[in-house]
Amino acid sequence: MDLMEKKLELVELHKLEGHTDRVWNVSWNPVGTLPILASCSGDNTVRIWEQSSLSLTPGLASFGDEFECISTLEEHENEVKSVSWNAAGSYLATCSRDKSVWIWEVLGGGNEYDCAAVLIGHTQDAKMVQWHPTMDVLFSCSYDNTIKVWWSEDDDGDYQCVQTLDESNNGHSSTVWAISFNAAGDKMVTCSDDLTLKIWETDIAMMHSGEGYASCYISVQLVLICLEFAGLIFVHIQLTGQGINTSLGFLKIWFTRKVLLTPNDRDNIIASGAGDDAIRLFVDSNNDCKKTSP
Repeated sequence: MDLMEKKLELVELHKLEGHTDRVWNVSWNPVGTLPILASCSGDNTVRIWEQSSLSLTPGLASFGDEFECISTLEEHENEVKSVSWNAAGSYLATCSRDKSVWIWEVLGGGNEYDCAAVLIGHTQDAKMVQWHPTMDVLFSCSYDNTIKVWWSEDDDGDYQCVQTLDESNNGHSSTVWAISFNAAGDKMVTCSDDLTLKIWETDIAMMHSGEGYASCYISVQLVLICLEFAGLIFVHIQLTGQGINTSLGFLKIWFTRKVLLTPNDRDNIIASGAGDDAIRLFVDSNNDCKKTSP
């Protein structure tokens, strides 16, 4: 039976209470036998929730006992806007209106969290943090119109800003709201209050090789693969140092208000939601928006 022909119903399994202000963002830890969830809030805190045991419920996912708040991180000085786990589930990144990005190391089986780094670089509210899907490279975006790339050369957690993407290198001209990667991690898409999506490309092979410093190979290999022309986005691949540009197509932009992204597991589709009350799906093989939903 086709999925669209099935009668699907969302069922509330648990309601987690503890934050004293609006909850801005949540993120599942990608590893572990028991579900672990991080949430962040306008109450300036991050809460870590863990389920005590699993049970198989017919017709539902494997959720059993209630979730318990096992840790509360209270170091941010203003509301926390985003949380993100790295691929190994060993680090949690958070960012806040206090302009800082924090990296927390998971200790003691997930019950203890130690501050591994405090990253200062944004000059305005930090809106979102996102780990690269295959490497411990962290990306953050901000009200200061920039995207920053943070990387540690060794295991000591000495993270440095190795690249800043801004208007001077074809970046956004207004607040950057969100960041999302494809599954392979070789393409990144960002969205902004300037009403555009921008697609970026990375050379994963070179990043994995570890040759040279991150400030060299990330800044060389992370390049914009879209340019704006008269309300359109012209997408191209730029192979840095080789002078090769390959045209891929155009994406028309309809957005009239704030744009946010949602991640997906299909590399050829970008889903975006905006303040114009529409969800738009962009496919890189077509010249137009695939589908919209009011």
